[in-house]
Amino acid sequence: MRSIRCCALAACFAVPASAATLEGSLELRWGDPAEASGAAPRFDVVLRGDDGTATPLDADRALAAAADLHALFGRRVLVEGEGHAVRGLVATAIVAADGARDTLRPAITGTTVWVTVMCRFADIADEQQPLSFFAGQYGENPGQLGHFWRDVSYDMINLAGSMAKGWYVLPHPRSHYVSDTSADLDALWRDCTAAADADVNYAANGGVQGINLMFNGELDGYAWGGGLCSELDGIFRCWSSTWNPPWSFQNLAPLGHEMGHGYGLPHANNSDGDSDPYDNPWDVMSGAWSNATFDTTYGILAKHLSTWHREQLGWIAPARKLAITADGIYTGLQLDRASLHGSTRLQMISVTESDAPDAPTITIEARQRTGVYEGNLAGSAVILHRVITDRPEPAWSIDADVPPANVADNEGSMFKVGESWQSPNGVVRIDVTAATAEGFVVRVVRIGDRLFANGFD
Repeated sequence: MRSIRCCALAACFAVPASAATLEGSLELRWGDPAEASGAAPRFDVVLRGDDGTATPLDADRALAAAADLHALFGRRVLVEGEGHAVRGLVATAIVAADGARDTLRPAITGTTVWVTVMCRFADIADEQQPLSFFAGQYGENPGQLGHFWRDVSYDMINLAGSMAKGWYVLPHPRSHYVSDTSADLDALWRDCTAAADADVNYAANGGVQGINLMFNGELDGYAWGGGLCSELDGIFRCWSSTWNPPWSFQNLAPLGHEMGHGYGLPHANNSDGDSDPYDNPWDVMSGAWSNATFDTTYGILAKHLSTWHREQLGWIAPARKLAITADGIYTGLQLDRASLHGSTRLQMISVTESDAPDAPTITIEARQRTGVYEGNLAGSAVILHRVITDRPEPAWSIDADVPPANVADNEGSMFKVGESWQSPNGVVRIDVTAATAEGFVVRVVRIGDRLFANGFD
């Protein structure tokens, strides 16, 4: 959406006298309330200076100021903006400091070591689960996190070497860290990681990827996931991080959701237009609790990601995806279910709604109600998402019903054989023409600025 690249911000923009240009590492953190709490999600944007100084940014303006704010997660950035006493720094432009493409998200592949650190508030004695429970969460059996992340990434990542440590007693009572409305995530992270420092080498073998912090009491009504940039064991990096109260770590669905934030993924959404981003049960980054399977040890299990989120992390092989950016009629596109390992067909199709550089993209994927994680989906169907990168939840599931359902587990969100969808501007049409053993066959028509005629076939 923006075209800033390698120039200094002051040279690219008219800078008001009161404006500031700051450089640092970009932290994004998402707060997720407990299931059915009715609370709104939270989203914090922080610029972390080299000296550890945290400068809060107004989240709405930050989203508008970057071409793709989420793609800058954990990266070094330049931020131009003006200070505000309540809203923090109100950004007018955010770009990658190294001049790299602002929408280029580094792929996450290979071994990603996570460390669970369990911490007790000084005034709360409860230890809801033993160390063995947290260590077991990283296992490689179906229903454990090691297996889940290999499964959803097509073995592009693994959690080998991940470990759990604790319980450690924090130096302060809960009231020191948590008020009625907010938790001091920095202080919780700092004191909990420090408590485990003698037992964890955060810098070993190139460094830990992520830190799952487990607390034995409620935080501020939320579990949190995202990143925090700091020095541990002599290295400075932006650590994938989660902050979990008991209701989060007792179930792998919310914990998997927070770890997704730790990998830099935003929420998904449905298309009903309300402020609730938890009503798309086709993506663990939205409705993690709904249409999920259950394990007697690890509780509600995480579903898979949408293919757009998988692609953001570099997990879909080039031969398994097709990007349609030119007008034409594309027939006989065989689309295997997104959860299928070893597919030799497409698993993701994307089509742009126009030739404009910031045009919405429609993603097309097949989902089947099968397997350890997808066995309780609403059905087997083609699922469509409309992606606009500068909104809080870029990927919204598409619903053919008018008005859209409150939760996208309805027939209108599931496109089956004989059903079609047409973009609002009349440029894109998607037809589901047949079913296969592992998915569906689709046809995509893109016809530029010409509207479909009635009865087009």
